Amino acid sequence: MKVAVVVNLSKEKAIASAVDVAKLILEHNAEALMLSECKPFFKGIRISYYDTIELLFKNCEAAITVGGDGTIIHSAKYAARFDIPLIGVNVGRLGFAADVEPDEISKLAGLLAGDYSVSKRALLDVEVVKGESSRHYLAVNDAVLARGQFSKIIDLHLSLNEEEISKYRADGLLFSTPTGSTAYSLSAGGPIIAPEMDCILMTPVCPHSLFSRSVLFSGDSVLSVEVKIPSECCCILTIDGEKNVDILAEDRVIIKKSELSLQLASLHRRNFYKLLNEKLKERET
Repeated sequence: MKVAVVVNLSKEKAIASAVDVAKLILEHNAEALMLSECKPFFKGIRISYYDTIELLFKNCEAAITVGGDGTIIHSAKYAARFDIPLIGVNVGRLGFAADVEPDEISKLAGLLAGDYSVSKRALLDVEVVKGESSRHYLAVNDAVLARGQFSKIIDLHLSLNEEEISKYRADGLLFSTPTGSTAYSLSAGGPIIAPEMDCILMTPVCPHSLFSRSVLFSGDSVLSVEVKIPSECCCILTIDGEKNVDILAEDRVIIKKSELSLQLASLHRRNFYKLLNEKLKERET
């Protein structure tokens, strides 16, 4: 079995934990794969290296991330593209999406033996239409269309299946997967959604109204947004907090459920809401 290990090299604890993960993989007669940038940190361990994350996921049968939720989210896009089960070792603060703590690395033997469950997570296909051209982005958690450096509240026109349904005056609109409902959307006042639900969550960001609330759309909905701002200004579309795209007044952003889905592996039988309460208590400390 070929297992990719994606490491957050900015965290010493992640590197130390990844060493344990790599050794466990080798002990179970499997092959450990990593990015070439990891080579200086894993000398003396038999690892196959790849120059790009795309090649890494193309050549593996399962993937383990060692870091925080950001490491999982970045890797999830490639895991979904190549239909690879993904599991995270949490060395971040919260680790909502991670399944294994550093003191539980030995349990990853279950992944190598095929003794694990999979939660299929919906992703968002976010299309930015600029004139005659368009580009698609994949979102694991959320896509946020916000005013960016534009100093004024913006007007956003929201359409459902090509029919305008609402206008918002706000700092922006946030579109979230069920997985992302515990991320930025939660901070913006959105509801918590069970991760297996088939839906798209829309939450206004700092709306200029007492009656603007989150809206839950069915999974087959096609949503689109246009912003009303001066032609010399732009707003910012942010995908999963890591990719920014300038949005002009004449542009259109289309949000729908992606045809791809994420296989998030788990070695535990955990109640989602019980785990959520534990994580939120950790956030308060």
